[in-house]
Amino acid sequence: MAQPLVKKDDDRDDEAEYSPFLGIEKGAVLQEARVFNDPQLDPRRCSQVITKLLYLLNQGDSFTKVEATEVFFSVTKLFQSKDLGLRRMVYLIIKELSPSADEVIIVTSSLMKDMNSKTDMYRANAIRVLCRITDGTLLTQIERYLKQAIVDKNPVVASAALVSGIHLLQTNPEIVKRWSNEVQEAVQSRAALVQFHALALLQQIRQNDRLAVSKLVTSLTRGTVRSPLAQCLLIRYTSQVIRESSTQSGDRPFYDFLESCLRHKAEMVIFEAARAITELSGVTSRELTPAITVLQLFLSSSKPVLRFAAVRTLNKVAMTHPMAVTNCNIDMESLISDQNRSIATLAITTLLKTGNESSVDRLMKQITNFMSDIADEFKIVVVEAIRSLCLKFPLKYRSLMNFLSNILREEGGFEYKKAIVDSIVILIRDIPEAKESGLLHLCEFIEDCEFTYLSTQILHFLGIEGPKTTDPSKYIRYIYNRVHLENATVRAAAVSTLAKFGAMVDALKPRIFVLLRRCIFDSDDEVRDRATLYLNTLGGDGEVVETDKEVKTFLFGDLDIPLVNLETSLKNYEPSEEPFDIHSVPKEVKSQPLVEKKAPGKKPAGLGAPPVGPPSTVDAYERLLSSIPEFSNFGKLFKSSAPVELTEAETEYAVNVVKHIFDRHVVFQYNCTNTIPEQLLENVSVIVDASEADDFAEVASKPLRSLPYDTPGQTFVAFEKPEGITAVGKFTNMLRFIVKEVDPSTGEAEEDGVEDEYQLEDLEIVAADFMMKVGVSNFRNAWESMGEDFERVDEYGLGPRESLAEAVSAVINLLGMQPCEGTEVVATNSRSHTCLLSGVSLGNVKVLVRLQFGIEGSRDVAMKLSVRSEDEAIGDAIHEIVSCS
Repeated sequence: MAQPLVKKDDDRDDEAEYSPFLGIEKGAVLQEARVFNDPQLDPRRCSQVITKLLYLLNQGDSFTKVEATEVFFSVTKLFQSKDLGLRRMVYLIIKELSPSADEVIIVTSSLMKDMNSKTDMYRANAIRVLCRITDGTLLTQIERYLKQAIVDKNPVVASAALVSGIHLLQTNPEIVKRWSNEVQEAVQSRAALVQFHALALLQQIRQNDRLAVSKLVTSLTRGTVRSPLAQCLLIRYTSQVIRESSTQSGDRPFYDFLESCLRHKAEMVIFEAARAITELSGVTSRELTPAITVLQLFLSSSKPVLRFAAVRTLNKVAMTHPMAVTNCNIDMESLISDQNRSIATLAITTLLKTGNESSVDRLMKQITNFMSDIADEFKIVVVEAIRSLCLKFPLKYRSLMNFLSNILREEGGFEYKKAIVDSIVILIRDIPEAKESGLLHLCEFIEDCEFTYLSTQILHFLGIEGPKTTDPSKYIRYIYNRVHLENATVRAAAVSTLAKFGAMVDALKPRIFVLLRRCIFDSDDEVRDRATLYLNTLGGDGEVVETDKEVKTFLFGDLDIPLVNLETSLKNYEPSEEPFDIHSVPKEVKSQPLVEKKAPGKKPAGLGAPPVGPPSTVDAYERLLSSIPEFSNFGKLFKSSAPVELTEAETEYAVNVVKHIFDRHVVFQYNCTNTIPEQLLENVSVIVDASEADDFAEVASKPLRSLPYDTPGQTFVAFEKPEGITAVGKFTNMLRFIVKEVDPSTGEAEEDGVEDEYQLEDLEIVAADFMMKVGVSNFRNAWESMGEDFERVDEYGLGPRESLAEAVSAVINLLGMQPCEGTEVVATNSRSHTCLLSGVSLGNVKVLVRLQFGIEGSRDVAMKLSVRSEDEAIGDAIHEIVSCS
């Protein structure tokens, strides 16, 4: 049932307005619809009933087949009325009821009669209804009338036909494409809407032919478009042609047309042209200047929509060309006090991106005045802009940090508070001078924080950064308060943070031990267990000694193994005299350990019968290889690759290969499947040509005795390589076997077979095969703890690239390392990016990589590569990989 729409009035609160449709029910309205059958029709009452029916349909009420049919046949009787208002309602209800093909015939004659009527309103609406309810068969019968309507002198009729053509193009494109000549003629119409609709239809007809669209744009950019709406469409189509042409020369096609549109008399055309210029790929400052100038004029417009459009476009431009927007700063400062808070927010964030260091304090004062008046989503935008500004001008950290701490104490939702906390954490990490004040601001916030997640995150961060400050003891009070005043989750986090202070600052140990002993009597198991663990591990017997490095690593070091692997290993561990060894947990994990990539309609060519339970890929492969005598003395398996397909889908034989990397050996496991029911393969092996892999020498192979139909099997080839180096090479593969025919009726194979060969795709061993993806939870801490002893830094030019994201992805794939902290994602339109990678190289050597990218206007990408590892040779090897690629 519809609810009343209550409208409050400041002066007359006791009055209320109700929806005219309050309380209507479908059954009652269907009863009222019988009025359509009266001999003497009442146009007003019939219109009211149709209105109620339309309301029910738009509210989601559905009519049964019988109900819809009854209403439809009743409505058709209303064509005998000459009332214009009622006739328009009849057209609407017929469109909404969408009659079936059998019922359409009933109204076709009436609609065709209206389509040829002398009353233009009848003609336009009849065309719309016919095109909505008709099918392809009837469409061919009325096609002649539709073509005539497209070039009709009355703009209402012509627009109705053109809009109907746009809809019909989705269902009957071949018919609509035959109207090109008439549509082309309509493009020259003097009526604004007709020209707009005609241009839209003509472009859709030609959209799959780039040359035709280019010719259309070329012909229309010579000044034949009068309608502002059509001109806006033309600007969009021109931008599309410019993007698709992407010529290598300096000349940009149609740029002069876009620039000329900046001098159009219609504001919508001017804005559309300015926006199109700012969104051009690789736009230069010279090309931007005229667009920025007209947008600057819009900033002082009396129309809010123009001010909003201009400031939003300038906000986007400021992300990539901040210097081009600086001329608008004075105009945007006046918008900070704009009554429309959306405009004010966009203005202030744009100023934060383009302002200089001297304007920071003034901007902060202006922001403070309106922060309380805007919604949280706009506040988050402001906070992120302030964070960027602080990183840009680190000397201004005091005023910016104070501003963040002030708004942190104000009311706000979780996402808003999280954005502020994240910003303060980033500033503490990147600006050393801001650490002390930033940590104190966070400590004050958790005193009155209602969000458990934020409290635990801040406590964790305090445990990392607090002990490194000049006076760590001043944070203890804030942390211990959480043990008394918060829920169990926060209390447990506070205990861990106290233990970190005790482990890192020996002078604080006695005080920390006292506090931890009090936590043993907590009501929560987790809190008590943590307190007991830390007391026993740190030596809480009263003796103050320096904490062992191993204890620090165990309690607070980075867990460089996947949790799913640790869980699996703990489940599989059987209690014995030998303690659980965390170093035995594999560091690499696959989501589908034993399922190889399937070709359509084929069974997986995997390891055969998978073992019970969820062991990791490395575990399963290691057990398989160690069971083969030829490979049992190769030592511990370092890494196994994902399966690489060596055949195309739907071929006679499906083969993929898994590369197993050992310290001195590489084993190729060829997973084979026979997809021909009438054949049995025997003595299956792969002949590998390593002539393009100089560092590899074949030392062993294990053929497959038999390969029946649709039963996966494996054959192996092992190569020796120099110890500890990332040898690379290309291998040519040939599948060799004896094929025997199988009798389909008995399933028995013939005794005699024929030797045959099958060419497989080439296989490469690349540098990434010798690197295992192992993430770190806190890259900054891991980077600092690695030290600068074996750091290698160099810069490289990566040449022209499609985008910065493409360059980042290419380097990640080249090195085969694990991106950390989500840094593999590049922000849209970003001109620079930092990517953090971690991994373990052959020989279990930890490696950390910091990549800093920058892209120029010519799309040339430059990269600064910094590598830290436990072995100097690994850092040199990574630089060599990048320089040789």
